[in-house]
Amino acid sequence: MHFEDVDTSLGDRNYLAEAILGGGLPEEAEICLWRAAEVYADSAAAEEYLRQAETHAPDHAAVLIGFYRFYFYKGRLREALSIAERCLVKAARENNFSIEWRLVTKDDAVFDSYDAVLPRFYLFTLKGYAYLKMRLGEIEESREAVMKLQELDPTDKIGAKVLLGVLDRIGVSDDD
Repeated sequence: MHFEDVDTSLGDRNYLAEAILGGGLPEEAEICLWRAAEVYADSAAAEEYLRQAETHAPDHAAVLIGFYRFYFYKGRLREALSIAERCLVKAARENNFSIEWRLVTKDDAVFDSYDAVLPRFYLFTLKGYAYLKMRLGEIEESREAVMKLQELDPTDKIGAKVLLGVLDRIGVSDDD
């Protein structure tokens, strides 16, 4: 099943929310994810298990998050960014948003509810994207993404203000 084929009725939205939280993950993929975690210190072996998980569940959030965490904690930030971009597109499609994050508006979903799993997945994904852009020195893009987070989540449940504070301190000495 592709996300474009999913009806947007409440039942299907619950299915998608469950998939984001790990439901619907084929057992083979789950085993590969566990093995990747077990051999994490051996980067080549762990990455191979992640690739195997991807063959069993190519667009499943659990697999994408596994790759993201692996690349992030191994310091492979460009690869983590690539996964974050895939997650952003996936989250946009699942929420029926524009795949261009700059075009998403606060009226597109209920972003400020903890029960709104799909919109929160989108926000967390955008936050990861913004953070990686910042770490990679793409400051303006990072700032734009953080400003979009603040627009979508004005009560700051996701914590965009922390990222904005870091961005505002870039280039400022501790003595200032």
